[in-house]
Amino acid sequence: MSPASPETREQAMKVARATQKPGQTKEQTRLIAQGIEKGIAEFKKQQKAKARERDKLRKRQLKDRQTQLDETELEQELEQDWPDSVWYKNAYIPWSLLLASWLGFAAWLLAR
Repeated sequence: MSPASPETREQAMKVARATQKPGQTKEQTRLIAQGIEKGIAEFKKQQKAKARERDKLRKRQLKDRQTQLDETELEQELEQDWPDSVWYKNAYIPWSLLLASWLGFAAWLLAR
């Protein structure tokens, strides 16, 4: 564990002195201040971990939202392009087959 910052040490010492009992030695006050310092360090560590988790969650939500937007845009493009392009490209096939069948039927009638 990294050593605490001077501000944290000073803050811990202030709290230890504020809660000091009559007859308490300087050594006891120093030990109490060390305990408070460790508590502050642990609290900061927990807060950093929570902040990292919140950041990860926020990034994951942004990524999911972007993925959904991309998929929605792609679906909209496909819906817009799909029917027109498919109809346009495939419209000649049925008409060609119909025309060929009528010509074949007419040729068969004339050949009889």
